[in-house]
Amino acid sequence: MCGIFVSMGEIENSQMEEVLQLLHHRGPDEGKSVVTDRVHLGHRRLSIIGLEDGIQPIHNAEKDQWIVCNGEIYNFESIKSELESKTSFLTRSDSEAALKLIESQGAKAIDQLDGMFAFFIADERNDSFIVARDPLGIKPLYYGLDQGGQYVFSSELKAIERFVHQPEEFPHGHYFTPEEGFVCYRHVQAPKSMFNEESLDRVNQSIRETMEKAVEKRLLADVEVGVLLSGGLDSSLIAAIAKRYHKGQLPLKSFCVGVEGSADVINARKVAEAIGTDHYEYIYTQEELVAAVEDVIYHLESYEPSLVRSAIPNYFVSKLASEHVKVILSGEGADELFAGYAYMERFQDTRSLNKEIIRILNTLHHVNLQRADRMSMAHSLELRVPFLDMEVVENALKIPAGLKIHKKDRMEKWLLRKSFDGVLPDEVLWRKKAEFSEGSGALDLLDAHAEESITDDELIRLQETAPVEIRSKQEAFYYRIFKKHFPGENMLQTVGKWATA
Repeated sequence: MCGIFVSMGEIENSQMEEVLQLLHHRGPDEGKSVVTDRVHLGHRRLSIIGLEDGIQPIHNAEKDQWIVCNGEIYNFESIKSELESKTSFLTRSDSEAALKLIESQGAKAIDQLDGMFAFFIADERNDSFIVARDPLGIKPLYYGLDQGGQYVFSSELKAIERFVHQPEEFPHGHYFTPEEGFVCYRHVQAPKSMFNEESLDRVNQSIRETMEKAVEKRLLADVEVGVLLSGGLDSSLIAAIAKRYHKGQLPLKSFCVGVEGSADVINARKVAEAIGTDHYEYIYTQEELVAAVEDVIYHLESYEPSLVRSAIPNYFVSKLASEHVKVILSGEGADELFAGYAYMERFQDTRSLNKEIIRILNTLHHVNLQRADRMSMAHSLELRVPFLDMEVVENALKIPAGLKIHKKDRMEKWLLRKSFDGVLPDEVLWRKKAEFSEGSGALDLLDAHAEESITDDELIRLQETAPVEIRSKQEAFYYRIFKKHFPGENMLQTVGKWATA
């Protein structure tokens, strides 16, 4: 996990140093920049794989192709084994596998990469470049044109806003070259074949197999990997599977935060005891929670209320985890794939349900996934999301709505629970869902503070003068902080919005 910055135009070395300092939290282990014939490449590294020789930018043997990459390529070893007879590898880094694959087979080979990534490859040999982002946008990437009309790319908005007139989010599942423009190389789509609704055992087996494979591959690292554990279904399942496949010399570590007596903390303790993790928790006060809001919004680069509310517990748990591990697994994506949201009961037929699932999966890049990336990276922690493995996603879309939608005799995510029956205690496996911010005790505290901080008159004034819609006192409170950090209006277009505030 890292931070990248690329300028195709003129940029002073001092400016690059300032930018890399802004991205320091994304990669505190190492930082480096390289000027080639056409481009200035900058990188901050959080070393996870190839600890000794993986510093970036990474070049090929001829030094006419360079890569800066943020993320992880989980199938890098199989890619390397296929290419080793044709080319030479200079490092153990998974990022080099992406460089060599594309050097060997061209941009069309990007769809072979299994992972979460955003990267830039400078192709000096052909006087060109390639930029790409993973299929769901798990890793962030922004771009824009500088005053000279040259491209600038960055992992975060705060590093790019000073250089470009209008920053844009790089589309997920796309690559870009000067010759082809934007090309969609992979997108989530409705499956051509479905499971039979009567084949429950087969469906359950497919869920278990794809999830276990997804978790196992995300344990790959040269550093210690832990798990976020809220005590809810999704994180508890990830933790239980990770415990089964964990091969480290030290026990698997789990992490939970909340206010005193919150449901998250109590239930996480039960799960940790049941599966046998080395469990850590942090109890934060109302004062700490409110004090963290400003730092959360700075790193989140958003004022969207639902996002900020859920980000604050993420902020604290990432801070706790970063004191013990460098990589963490999270339960993001389960509600989307397995119809865990209450409103989804409206979609009773498979076609309409899948259409809605695909829609919300394609919005995750600027809501849930933005929160997950920014809060973990604020504390130099890599966060991995097994539920959003593409094989898990594609398998889940093959499951008929009749097995997913909750009914009078079936609670939400019944099918997911049934697939792992016996893996967790019944009181955990069959407990009703609670939002992370609700279960951790954060929601009421934040609502109350926002109501006290914004007067009725100030809300009306902001609603009349702000260039965006302000829907509540809470949104006004967060917007005021956002504008303090990012006063220019050019960042407002990148803020993703949920339906309510």
